Amino acid sequence: MSDTPCNPQIYAHSRAVILENQMPGGGYLACPTMPDYWFSWFRDGAYIAYAMTLDGQRGDVSYVGSMAAQTESARSFHDWCAKVINRRAEALERCIERAAQGQPVVLADTLNARYRANGDPGPDDWPEFQLDGPGTWLWSLGEYVDRTHTTPLPLAWERAITLAARYLAAMWQTPCHDCWEERGDDLHISTLGAIYGGLQAAQRLVPSLNLEDTAQAIREFVLSCGLTPSGELAKSVGLDMVDANLIGVSVPHGLLRPGDAVMQRTIARIERDLHVPASGLHRHLDDVYYGGGVWVLLALWLAWYYIEAGNRTRARELVTWAECQADAKGNLPEQVNSVMLAPGFYDEWVRRRGPIAQPLLWSHAKYLIVCQAWAGV
Repeated sequence: MSDTPCNPQIYAHSRAVILENQMPGGGYLACPTMPDYWFSWFRDGAYIAYAMTLDGQRGDVSYVGSMAAQTESARSFHDWCAKVINRRAEALERCIERAAQGQPVVLADTLNARYRANGDPGPDDWPEFQLDGPGTWLWSLGEYVDRTHTTPLPLAWERAITLAARYLAAMWQTPCHDCWEERGDDLHISTLGAIYGGLQAAQRLVPSLNLEDTAQAIREFVLSCGLTPSGELAKSVGLDMVDANLIGVSVPHGLLRPGDAVMQRTIARIERDLHVPASGLHRHLDDVYYGGGVWVLLALWLAWYYIEAGNRTRARELVTWAECQADAKGNLPEQVNSVMLAPGFYDEWVRRRGPIAQPLLWSHAKYLIVCQAWAGV
């Protein structure tokens, strides 16, 4: 990683945190220190598995008997996801059929967002219906297959890819919770981006799926119905607001290229509205979670975008700030409360859930991803 902005100690610790917190079945604990995060999410895990895939290309490490721990870790996660999806086959087929008939969604039949180690859904008191998760998983699996030259596909993977892609293709116009598990009655542009990226990956992995028309319909919908009055991507359809998660519409999901004019306007507004000078990024301007602090993973996500866009100076600034948020052990948090949008809500969230999640595996995954993107992996 020539001329890398990345700290070798934080890099090595990030890998270790991920390997140490993979559940026996293959899922990743979102955070080992927060009980509400003692589950595995499709979305978080997809980015974590992608980070492990990239790190495995850099060079194998040994861990608990494996001589290629990172690649085995990612494969184990994808095995786990396939099992979870295939286990829900009958329910997902009912979802697909209802969508085809224009009938309302039955939430009990949808894919949950978070799962226990054995693949059972988490408790019911959670906003579980999130379509970005399986979309992001399909994208991550596609990256794994391409980079590890996995051929032929395991039959369980092919079945899960086909089922998840058909589910997303049928359900993409259905309101759901966004990746922050908020606003369950909206159509979120970041979610549509994740579905688009997932369908493109699924089509590549299983060419018989014939998903190109649906993917292009999603793109056309985003560009016709998913913009703010001033021409940026909107947080949700009809909402004149940006969200930092809109970075994903371009990087990694590819609905827009980094240099696309709409994407550039979106990034510029994210910088204006959500980036705090010499600090990180807020999620969105309505954020009250833990007071609406600045998120480490979002600073790293924006750095990833800037690397892809060719602005390494800006990327380096963001990575340097993110590194400064690590504790003495190298643990990266979910967010920091040095700057808050709604400080009056901070104590309430601490009472409900305890301290801010740290280490957050998604933050550590984004750190690995950015370091590898810098190196051109």
